[in-house]
Amino acid sequence: MRKKIASLGILAVLLFAVPQTGLSQSPKESYIIGNGDILEIVTWKEEDFSREEIIVRLDGMISFPLLDDVMAAGKTPTQLKLDIQDGLKAYVSEPHVTVTIRSAASKRFYILGEVVNTGEYPLTKNLTVLQAFALAGGFTEWASKKEIILFRRDQGKETVIRIDYKDIVKGKDFSQNVEIRADDTIVVP
Repeated sequence: MRKKIASLGILAVLLFAVPQTGLSQSPKESYIIGNGDILEIVTWKEEDFSREEIIVRLDGMISFPLLDDVMAAGKTPTQLKLDIQDGLKAYVSEPHVTVTIRSAASKRFYILGEVVNTGEYPLTKNLTVLQAFALAGGFTEWASKKEIILFRRDQGKETVIRIDYKDIVKGKDFSQNVEIRADDTIVVP
């Protein structure tokens, strides 16, 4: 009996000690605002300079009172806050602005092929490919789980990442359980 308990303990240590190399180990980057995101901008004690829902247009701009068009896409909420505060200084003595992402509509990924629910999915938190398959309802009976392809555009060039689902779930290669990024497309043949 003691041998069984010791064996289970060792197995548990091995399972939880396996490094998750497919997951990002670096500190998380700040959110980058994109086209289609919905922002809330509040200027403290200035209701005329506060908006509950501002949509980032396709050109990356937002419209804001007295400042007209302000570039939002490609900036962090903190950078946009500072830009708006600088612009409002001509109208408000000490503007204090807060920028909040109400809906991260610009961050999406896509799953196509032999999954139950193909389509576009919002990237509202950090997800791995295994979690993306779960969101898509799993595989159809015809899915080729050893030949999955993830297409990623990174710094202007297309990258192809091959994923063998069976190797991941068997514990052979956790590095294939990569973190999903905005605009990734997963194809399950």
